[in-house]
Amino acid sequence: MLKNLFVNWQRQSLIVLVIAIAIGISSCQQLISSSSAQTTNQLVSAILSDPKTFNAALSNESPNIFGYVGEGLITENGKGEIVPALAQSWVISSDKKTVTFTLRPNLKWSDGVSLTTDDVLFTFNEVYFNEQIPTDTRDILKIGKNRKLPTVKKVADDRIEFITPEPFAPFLRTLGISILPAHKLRPTIDQKDEKGKPLFLSTWGINTKPADLVSNGIFTLDSYTPGERLVFKKNPYYWRKDSNGKQQPYIQRLIWQIVESTDTALVQFRSGGLDSYGVSPDFFSLLKKEEQKGDYKIYNGGPATGTTFMSFNLNQGERDGKPLVDPIESRWFNNIKFRQAIAYGINRQRMINNIYRGLGAPQDSPISVPSPYYLSREQGLPFYDYSPQKAKALFAEAGFKYNDQNKLVDDRDNPVRFSLITNSGNKIREALGTQIKQDLALIGIEVDFTPIAFSLLLDRIDSSLQWDSLLIGFTGGIEPNDGANFWSVDGGSHIFNLKPKQGTQQITGRQVADWEKKIDELYIQAAQELNEEKRRQIYIETQKVTQASLPCIYLVNPLSLSAVKNRVKGIDYSPIAGPFWNLHELTISAE
Repeated sequence: MLKNLFVNWQRQSLIVLVIAIAIGISSCQQLISSSSAQTTNQLVSAILSDPKTFNAALSNESPNIFGYVGEGLITENGKGEIVPALAQSWVISSDKKTVTFTLRPNLKWSDGVSLTTDDVLFTFNEVYFNEQIPTDTRDILKIGKNRKLPTVKKVADDRIEFITPEPFAPFLRTLGISILPAHKLRPTIDQKDEKGKPLFLSTWGINTKPADLVSNGIFTLDSYTPGERLVFKKNPYYWRKDSNGKQQPYIQRLIWQIVESTDTALVQFRSGGLDSYGVSPDFFSLLKKEEQKGDYKIYNGGPATGTTFMSFNLNQGERDGKPLVDPIESRWFNNIKFRQAIAYGINRQRMINNIYRGLGAPQDSPISVPSPYYLSREQGLPFYDYSPQKAKALFAEAGFKYNDQNKLVDDRDNPVRFSLITNSGNKIREALGTQIKQDLALIGIEVDFTPIAFSLLLDRIDSSLQWDSLLIGFTGGIEPNDGANFWSVDGGSHIFNLKPKQGTQQITGRQVADWEKKIDELYIQAAQELNEEKRRQIYIETQKVTQASLPCIYLVNPLSLSAVKNRVKGIDYSPIAGPFWNLHELTISAE
């Protein structure tokens, strides 16, 4: 469901709509010694939580392993440009509805088996297009108002053809999704469990032995120790070679340390046990002072591509006769003036000054700032700078009032109080949540703020659908349609009013607002439009509608900052893709 939204398909983050939990951090639980990390040909970084699956089709999280162990027909470079991957070339028909790909010769899986057009056919026709497989990838591949899927067929031993029902501007970019091994996974599609569901749904879970996994990416998974680390090793059959014919990557091992919080990350990075760290604003000054002594460089890519936002649960549905959201609170949340008042009640400049240490700016749009489709407030985008007076005026217009204790109550005298959740361990989000609680208390609202484990957060959002409000982030990129799954009313990442996945317990009474339908329709129109200027105008309209309706209250756009040890050579930092988008070219210098 939550596959990363404005996803860089090169890294297969998500998305198909994927949550930005990845932070370049390190772990105090590291068992590999610092000296080992400094002297061997390996790259050590870290993540905040354990992976949830090793099956690319079933992944709905970020970070995930598939940017390293999976590859698609195309990928993106650090500038967001589409470049060849498993396909060495492609031809687009004059009517813009057919794309014919030619695979590279002699492609192989990590087990030495040939990778062919049969794998591509299997991946799309038997997995991603299979209604029995609950994959968010299918949502991104649906085209037009009728949400039709493309036709995929083999036209030669090395060529495969995709035919779309109509011109679809972002189609080529979506084909960076992982190609899957037919020789390993096809039997799991055909075979069923005792409930009649494909065995594929329980295949390649996190309990799978790494030796049983097959990769076509730059690395393969070598070992996984829950709660501690993932170790990747170089894929001996990876297709890339340098200009001298030497196989890439040059780095032999990649290690992901699993860490509970960003605080311990800083300690490990400063001690020399890790090679990279996503610099948070509160530690920027300290790390900048130690840059030379610590033998690293802080890269500043300008405005980051991701978004951080607060959202209310607008789902008015019921499950087994019980409302997903308390009806009293649901009535507040579904009132646009209430959401606008909340936005005015949050002091984002204080967030920038105190939490981001001045290293950011207000975020007003769901589209990434570096995207050419981004609309700024100076260009006419509605915005909500801090104004308790405007907040109180909007509350009054919506029928709210203040009691004798100066607490906000609704027209039935119910005190306004709701819960707010985020993922624990992310200190920036924890600080943001604390400030939101403080800001809203100043206008008479009580917020019960609780950071929870990432796995629990996902369950509340994706499965139980029972939550009041949340604070979360999505990654971004150049192409707005990567977020279409978030704005589609039936999309698997439409978290603020989510329709349950197929095969899960359904709900009744779910309602979709007119503005939701409007945004959905605009995203479809934008994908159909091949004229770039007309396409941009449509995305401008989407941003205006989202800011007027406020399903998400966007908070702060930070700078894209990463610290990387100088022993890592070849860094070409990208605000879109980070420091390691060209991982195949990087080397580790001996010290």
